[in-house]
Amino acid sequence: MPSSPLSVLPATAATPGTSGDPTWWRQAAVYQIYPRSFYDANADGLGDIRGITAKVPYLKELGVDAVWLSPFYPSELADGGYDVADYRNVDPRLGTLEDFDEMTASLHGAGMKLIVDIVPNHSSDQHAWFQEALAAEPGSPARARYIFRDGQGTNGELPPSDWTSIFGGPAWTQVPDGQWYLHLFASEQPDFNWDNREIRDDFLRTLRFWSDRGVDGFRIDVAHALIKDLSEPLPSQAELERLEKLHNGTNPLWDRDDVHGIYAEWRTLFNEYNPPRTAVAEAWVDPSRRARYASPTGLGQAFNFDLLMADFDAASFEGIVTKNLAEAQATGASSTWVFSNHDVVRHATRYGLPRLVAGTGGGADAGSDPVDGISQDGKAWLLAGGPEAELDRELGLRRARAATLFMLGLPGSAYLYQGEELGLHEVADIPAAERQDPTFFRNAGVEVGRDGCRVPLPWTPAGPAFGFGDVPAHLPQPEWFAGAAASAQDTDPASTLNLYRKALGLRRSLQSGETLEWVPNANPAVLHFVRPNGWTVVTNFGDADAALPEGTVVLSSVPLEDRTLPAAATAWLVKP
Repeated sequence: MPSSPLSVLPATAATPGTSGDPTWWRQAAVYQIYPRSFYDANADGLGDIRGITAKVPYLKELGVDAVWLSPFYPSELADGGYDVADYRNVDPRLGTLEDFDEMTASLHGAGMKLIVDIVPNHSSDQHAWFQEALAAEPGSPARARYIFRDGQGTNGELPPSDWTSIFGGPAWTQVPDGQWYLHLFASEQPDFNWDNREIRDDFLRTLRFWSDRGVDGFRIDVAHALIKDLSEPLPSQAELERLEKLHNGTNPLWDRDDVHGIYAEWRTLFNEYNPPRTAVAEAWVDPSRRARYASPTGLGQAFNFDLLMADFDAASFEGIVTKNLAEAQATGASSTWVFSNHDVVRHATRYGLPRLVAGTGGGADAGSDPVDGISQDGKAWLLAGGPEAELDRELGLRRARAATLFMLGLPGSAYLYQGEELGLHEVADIPAAERQDPTFFRNAGVEVGRDGCRVPLPWTPAGPAFGFGDVPAHLPQPEWFAGAAASAQDTDPASTLNLYRKALGLRRSLQSGETLEWVPNANPAVLHFVRPNGWTVVTNFGDADAALPEGTVVLSSVPLEDRTLPAAATAWLVKP
């Protein structure tokens, strides 16, 4: 595998800028950056590493504790950077390792941690190891790093099984000599063979490489897919779908118990550093099995997507929070909360769509992450270009602001996605010729794909790319971005940007303990909880006004009058 020079810092040293509370991640507010769409510093239409460095003051003022970078590695962008060609380098279109070091130092100097994406299930088909495998013979050590099989049929002309990839189409691709390789995602993303010790050792080198450069933690992509049972005979696609519902660790492809042996090795490495490096698993598994990934002897934390998959509904939110806090307390893990990311329709849009049934694009039973997280009605709305009659933009944003204040009041880590602090909606009207997500093309338009949440951010109301850069952005930006631009919201005290700034600042001072107490309410549409220090959060999920409890209001998602909490609103109160 190609690699860059290793840092000379010893693993046991406290890397500059990373000292402090070793449990910082348990209550952190983490801001996800999709690098190619954040800020373009060199006028090529792509966001880059120097662009992130330039916006560190913005991130500091926003008030987040850490930044999580989606992949920035060399990539042919067959899947938005999740097809990695070199795990220990920076894509030259995004910068250099020196640029990365400068960004890391700038974030640390501003008091923020850095988390980076690791993509261990598959590489790019342009990775040196896969290119070596293609040139090698069947049965060679080069092919043993990936999953190659002979085909079925008289001359091996049929794939080893009828499996379907997550992005649509077959999960096997044939190479010129007749063998087939497995790719659970795009054909440009061949799966590694994690039974091969060489793969395990090389990823340990990768984790150490970035840890030595000052990275504080890692987000593990598709963490539940690394270990596979490919013993013959391979099950059919129908049998796989049946096994996916068992949630007992025996599925041939997903969430196998043996995967945790890998993460135990990783935890040993993480604990060599001072403070220990953190990790969070992206594992779309049944909630009953999520704690295995969040184990203190494993990755330590796992994404909880339950709120992301839920409608804007009081009973749903209460049940999800209660269950997950109890699970965290029982296992010693930290809860995680998220509404939007690079894989799903932005929650300001989800909450404004009719007949919302969040999460039908995937989830625990799907074996992987959903490509959008909206109902078939929502998909039809997006594919049709999003007529305004179908999306209530004002209601969607109002609910999103209320839900975010509710979430930021919870104990645990809050994961935010770039642009949600601007109240951005999904960009629906992207011409097919300008779309980039493989899900759109491989499913013949049935899946609208994820480009709509990856459109570059608007920083100013004018310019060729609304301040994103000096040339048009790599994905088209809509005209309505002008009103959502960061500079347009900066001086407006009622803007969503300033709501996030106030909330994150207050959260840092109010956060106390890792528990809450629900306060009974006669109105089933209202949720009311209190943190150990008396910090009170009240959310009205209903359509009618509700009374506020006693206390001094320190923040609300909408302006308040008297002691009334309007519909689709949240208020924070403290003891007088």
